[in-house]
Amino acid sequence: MNTAPDFEPDTPAALKLDLLCKGLHVDDVAAVEAAGRPIRRTRAGMASGVDLILPGETHVNAPILERWITDSPYHLRHKDGSFFVEKRGSGLVSQNGDSDAPQRDLTKNGTRPLFPCPVTVPPQPAWYEARTRSGVPMKRVAVMQGSYLAAYVGPACQNWLDEPRRNCKFCSVGLNLGRSEDEEKRVSDLVEVACRARDETGVTFVHMNIGYQPDHGAIDLVEPYVKALRDETGLLIGVQAPPHPDLERYDALKRMGVNNISFCLEFWTEEELQRTCPGKYARSGREDFVRAIEHCAPMFNTTNGEIIAGIEPIEATLEGIDWITSVGAIPTVCIFRPLTGTDYEDRPSPTYESMKPVFAHLWEACMRHGLPVGIAPNVKVSIVMLPEECRWLHATPNAFPFKRAKLALMRTLFGAYFRRRLKRAGKNRASAAPAE
Repeated sequence: MNTAPDFEPDTPAALKLDLLCKGLHVDDVAAVEAAGRPIRRTRAGMASGVDLILPGETHVNAPILERWITDSPYHLRHKDGSFFVEKRGSGLVSQNGDSDAPQRDLTKNGTRPLFPCPVTVPPQPAWYEARTRSGVPMKRVAVMQGSYLAAYVGPACQNWLDEPRRNCKFCSVGLNLGRSEDEEKRVSDLVEVACRARDETGVTFVHMNIGYQPDHGAIDLVEPYVKALRDETGLLIGVQAPPHPDLERYDALKRMGVNNISFCLEFWTEEELQRTCPGKYARSGREDFVRAIEHCAPMFNTTNGEIIAGIEPIEATLEGIDWITSVGAIPTVCIFRPLTGTDYEDRPSPTYESMKPVFAHLWEACMRHGLPVGIAPNVKVSIVMLPEECRWLHATPNAFPFKRAKLALMRTLFGAYFRRRLKRAGKNRASAAPAE
């Protein structure tokens, strides 16, 4: 149970972080589900809850179903078709969420208070209720996470199938597959869903996740999806898979069209990796992840090393952030979320006060190494803090002005590249279409 004292968030980023740590109460679940996406007990392996868009297009997946949200000061209210967040003892927070504009307590210039904070419940896409040509409900093929499309491809992670089971103790993938999400997915189904999501929801990025497979077979299973998505959608493509011992397989993925590669290292200390992720430690250990991240970082548009904050000592998490950024990769730092049904469901959620220094350090480390954070168009993540959002948790958010200017230019150039990519994909589809 999170019993840290209340504080007054003064930016959308601070509010997002506090919601990730504390969760919120929902007064009218039926109204939320009628207006938005389905609320799932478990999803993405380490997330559950309600998707909200805070001021400044700040996406958050706020926990609502776990026992530890009991003392959360936040409530999601519904009135006259609108949604807003109230906070016990509420104060004021910036309405300005632009990623490169000052975010501060705007009470000084007369701007109205945020609390009650107007929020958007992102609507369920119409294609969620549609079926693919093969008859599969599209929402069982892939789902929206924030503003991008996410799919778990392939059979369940082998660590869930071991006897005795050796799954990561925070993970819920084995509780989700086969229930709210199909375990095996046709390539054609994912391509069809991705095209609908691109055309109707404005998706720019599709991310595929796969767990451990026999004989290091994860990349083998992913490659057909990558080729089809590249040829038929024009979308940016991300892959998250266990490290492969043959590093040349990543060179092949790059040639196939993968833009982003990510690795769930989870913990910086081997002791915590062995304790919390027994199957992952036995199959890869930390060293395989380190080798893969070092190899991929110079090659892909972006490479991510994912670690979890709130289980191992904060000093180890900071050390992990420093190493990941030092090799040119971008840390994805997930706040530990004790999910119902997992081995760690009874552990406490971390506090805002313990997490704020971690994410302030994340932004500073990314800036110090000049990493390309936030350049992809319309990629908003709800279950983690984006590095560019972490700027507003730093003591001096306006530091690194030249590097921030360079990032702004890179966003413009990458946006132009992506538009050309979509146009080229459209021409390819038109030329491949059969004549009437």
